[in-house]
Amino acid sequence: MNVTLSTAEALRAALAGLLDGLPPKQAAQAVDRLIANYRGTTPTDAPVLRDRSDVAAYAAYRMPATFEAVRSALAALREAAPEWVPATHTDIGGGTGAASWAVAGAWEGHRTTVLDWAEPALVLGRELAGASGVEALRTADWRRARIGAGLELAPADLVTVSYVLGELTADARTGLVDTAAAAAQAVVIVEPGTPDGYARIIEARDRLIAAGLSVAAPCPHSEACPIEPGTDWCHFSARVSRSSLHRQVKGGSLPYEDEKFSYVVATRFATEPVTARVIRKPQIRKGQVLLDLCTREEALQRTTVTKRHGELYRAARDIAWGDAWPPPGDD
Repeated sequence: MNVTLSTAEALRAALAGLLDGLPPKQAAQAVDRLIANYRGTTPTDAPVLRDRSDVAAYAAYRMPATFEAVRSALAALREAAPEWVPATHTDIGGGTGAASWAVAGAWEGHRTTVLDWAEPALVLGRELAGASGVEALRTADWRRARIGAGLELAPADLVTVSYVLGELTADARTGLVDTAAAAAQAVVIVEPGTPDGYARIIEARDRLIAAGLSVAAPCPHSEACPIEPGTDWCHFSARVSRSSLHRQVKGGSLPYEDEKFSYVVATRFATEPVTARVIRKPQIRKGQVLLDLCTREEALQRTTVTKRHGELYRAARDIAWGDAWPPPGDD
């Protein structure tokens, strides 16, 4: 059985069970405030999730999307280091544990510690984990901690920081990234796929490199990002299945949504970054596919793959935004 798929199904089942009966109107009111924090418009030095209703709304509104975004970033790490398996994982600002669910879907046999300053989030996260049937989640350690500058971390193979930096003041943000870099063998940071979220990722990327780590993904290199500041931003998309409760809370009708996110993965061990990565949705036209790529040697470039490329053309028609190019095994 695919571990990631079964973990995704377990998350949906756990949410449905624990949030059954949650009044959608009450949840929607809490979601309105959470959206402002998620978009990074209200940096704070206090917990965003204040009580049980906030946490329940967050779980319904954000956990599935955060899970899929982090899952995508972890897939890129596994692609760059297929033999590497973390024994310990620390989820900073983990809240109800979406990133920890994604890590549990990527590897088995590790020990997870979730740190968050909102006790209601930790309580619900522990409940969800207990209902998961996933060993790494059921045995996770859920600890209350002040997230930001001054956070003390034990050494860990993997540190995840998902949708946290936008909640912090500038000093707390840089202090947290430096602390994660000092403690971890691999750091995965995910932020919203907005210009501001990308800017926070680039700031974190620079600090991770300065701390001696190398970029494993999404970039093919550890040099400066070739995107000129203010002209564009690097982000990706993950498809998220939406439950009926999720659709009620979000006020939508589609059974899915696309989560836009920016991320960086950096490590202290050797990896094999991709030769190039697709950084925009491929444009499929008659007899050709246009790919916007970030490459090791030529920075940003557009490549046109036509029918005369044979198997490569067929691969291009199936390639997705965020994938490696060329596909593994192709020259």
